[in-house]
Amino acid sequence: MTNFEVRAYDAAGRLGDLEVPRAGVTVQTPTILPVVNPHVQTVDPSALESEFGAEILITNSYILHGSEDLREPALERGLHDLLDFSGAIMTDSGSFQLAEYGDIDVTTEEILRFQYDIGSDIGTPVDIPTPPDVERERAESELATTQDRLGRAAEVDTGEMLVSAPVQGSTYPDLRERAARDATSTGLDVFPLGAVVPLMNEYRYADLADVVAACKRGLGETGPVHLFGAGHPMMFAMAAALGCDLFDSAAYALYARDDRYLTVRGTELLDDLEQFPCQCPICTDHTPAELRSMADETREDLLARHNLHVTYGEIRTVRQAIRSGNLMELVDSRARGHPTMLDGYRALLSHAEQLERTDPVSKDAFFYTSAESARRPEVLRHHERLDRFDLDADSVLLTEGGSNDRYDETWGVVPPFGPYPRDLAETYPLTAEVPDRTDRAAYEAAADGVARLVGLHPDVEFTLVHDDWPATALETVPDGVRLRDLHARD
Repeated sequence: MTNFEVRAYDAAGRLGDLEVPRAGVTVQTPTILPVVNPHVQTVDPSALESEFGAEILITNSYILHGSEDLREPALERGLHDLLDFSGAIMTDSGSFQLAEYGDIDVTTEEILRFQYDIGSDIGTPVDIPTPPDVERERAESELATTQDRLGRAAEVDTGEMLVSAPVQGSTYPDLRERAARDATSTGLDVFPLGAVVPLMNEYRYADLADVVAACKRGLGETGPVHLFGAGHPMMFAMAAALGCDLFDSAAYALYARDDRYLTVRGTELLDDLEQFPCQCPICTDHTPAELRSMADETREDLLARHNLHVTYGEIRTVRQAIRSGNLMELVDSRARGHPTMLDGYRALLSHAEQLERTDPVSKDAFFYTSAESARRPEVLRHHERLDRFDLDADSVLLTEGGSNDRYDETWGVVPPFGPYPRDLAETYPLTAEVPDRTDRAAYEAAADGVARLVGLHPDVEFTLVHDDWPATALETVPDGVRLRDLHARD
């Protein structure tokens, strides 16, 4: 993929530049693509660009294709003029309508040519969005149809228009991974992960994390990854940490229509608010009571703009977290907003080995903010790299305290990382900020590190001097290791 350049990583999250040649723009990622209904524009695309800094949006080419009012103007004037938007425009193909209504009257070749003719910058073929939890036979059959259509899409002459290759496979990790590998082999440009909206609607963020991780295993680091239908800001950080670059949603407008107010922790009903917990222009210039008293159209417009401020604000927060190397701390914080988000975070950490491959080996700081921090990629990396150290000693002291001349060599021990050569004490991540009241998970992770080091050197006699480690951690330490409490006398 020559149109996408990654500038920085944190976990699998990445800052990137997506060059969209037909629009003549470069889009910074991660970012959101506001969904614009060509018939009902709650916020004008020109305002999305001028007020919110939108560099890219998405609209539905199938709606335009079937519209008596808009089809010919779109063909004559082009999308950019029709929508009054100078950034990049992506178009969906009708797959959503296919999922909702079971049939559409257009082929992949026809809709791609139409998307090209109306001036789309990123087109989409007609894939089959297979819902979660279907029978495997159905998932495989529909995936085969999608893959066949992607092959056809790759043969359509689309000039400078980029073309996406949706990744399907329901909730079967192996099918998702295989579909992703096949998608990359087509040579297409953008990789949307399809049919995940039902998981988000049902708050199944753990299943969502597993699906995204499986897709990323197949995609590798080629091209931008688009999480189709993901528009709630509370999950941007988690999705970005898994490697998603693009998000899209009409939530900003749909929620406003129902008097629903977005926050990064969830959604509130306007009727339930006495004060706005936000500093955006809408919230500083109005009170909830004032909005409730307004005409429906005015209130909807203001709520949609607030929802956009929150959405773009979280995108900027995620970008800065990647740049600063504290994306995982942000994910941890956002996971506290809802129990199912915490499930998603824990599922994400079950893929720590995968995230570690692109996670920077050095950052400014590691903040231990919860028991989940003990499972972060940095801890896994430290344990795995213990095999890089040679121990030319018969006896080794592992200690949270000072050195002792009775031993051939003395190593430090720090939760959650475990043992380390003492000359690395001031290097990342051993400089981690850990609370004084360390939780059990940190000690257990440190004990895992001790067990790994001991296993690598079976002929060395180890002594572990610990500071009141819990029994669950000490049980992990191999039987041959002598144990002493830091405050016990020899």
